[in-house]
Amino acid sequence: MKPLIPCCLLLFLAATAVQARVKLITMPPRERVEIQLENENATLVEEERIVPLTATPAGTEPNQVDFSWANTRIDPDSIVFRVLGPADPVKNAGMETRVLSVSYPPGEDALVWQVAASQSGSARVRISYILGNLSKSFNYRIVAANDEQSLTLAQYIRLRNSANEEFLSNLAPGEGANLWAGWGREFSRPVGLNETKEMLALKAEKVPVRKTYTADASAIGYIDRPKNKLRIEARYVVENTAAANLGASPLPAGKARIFIEPSNPDAPGASTAFLGEDWGKFTPIGDELELNLGTAQDIAVVRTIDKTENIRVAGNLFDRVVIVKYEIENFKDTPATLDIRENIDRLRAEVFGAPQAKLGAVPSVEWEILPDSDLNDPDPKKAAFDSALFHIDLPARDKDGKAEKVVKRLALKLKNEW
Repeated sequence: MKPLIPCCLLLFLAATAVQARVKLITMPPRERVEIQLENENATLVEEERIVPLTATPAGTEPNQVDFSWANTRIDPDSIVFRVLGPADPVKNAGMETRVLSVSYPPGEDALVWQVAASQSGSARVRISYILGNLSKSFNYRIVAANDEQSLTLAQYIRLRNSANEEFLSNLAPGEGANLWAGWGREFSRPVGLNETKEMLALKAEKVPVRKTYTADASAIGYIDRPKNKLRIEARYVVENTAAANLGASPLPAGKARIFIEPSNPDAPGASTAFLGEDWGKFTPIGDELELNLGTAQDIAVVRTIDKTENIRVAGNLFDRVVIVKYEIENFKDTPATLDIRENIDRLRAEVFGAPQAKLGAVPSVEWEILPDSDLNDPDPKKAAFDSALFHIDLPARDKDGKAEKVVKRLALKLKNEW
């Protein structure tokens, strides 16, 4: 995008009497640039410049402000031009300006505004527009303490400038555009041509963390289907709250690289160990951020269907009873809590087959937990009409390394099935 050109009077060619746009060599630099990145699909840029205007008494040609953006993806329909007032309110007190018209030079990516001024002097103007090829993303570096009770969360914003334009400031050396992502810190950085810039947006230390283990036959699946052995996912869970040293703003979605501190940081060659990476979801204030650490090898769960029964209600209506058995072993040296989620809709299809549609629709599953279950009550915070989450406390393995087998059963009644 070519910089804003100082205004000039229209010149007339004596032979042809055709008006010409005159572009001077001295170009006014930007005084201020604001780049707002909160929208995923559009970047709003606002820039201010100091432009010299000539007094335009009645009968004289107005000033011509020329703005062009060759090879830059600016949406021409989004451009807004405003004269904010005199650059020197004391020297040019009482100076009045008025935008008379705007024109589009044929065959050019440009606009020309006609501006009238009551007296000669410099004016501050603001130009706003939507710019393409200037985008941002977020990423995280998570370092867990060796005991996995707390972690340090560093959030970075990465700016990619492919807009064929640089954004600098004329206010002071090294200053640049003011960048804002919609929440969190505002940055002032120069943004160079075709530059990718990464900035630390947030660093939170001593963030409490829970390590969870989750089994879900429908969503996570099996690690060994012939033996009915479920895959167990290990996760770190943190709360985006002030009590957890977070909670000042939402946590945007982004890739998270996860590490753990060494057991003896003073040992020669000790360094953080890489645990894995995950894509963190957008986490509002007060919500939980879950980060998948991959498959846990030290908790084993075998899931089998222990019993099924059909109980006739009336006609072709049945209550269907199903009991799911879980045989669980914890090979860790410490106690653990296993979360087991069952999707009742998919359990119905797994055991009894997919229900036939009647009257053009598949019936929603209606279910209840029977007294034969020996699981705790489902977690009310994780409840849904077609699924339930249960927490199972597991003892640590014994001193000989042997894990106690914990057997649990979930007994369900699926009502009014046909």
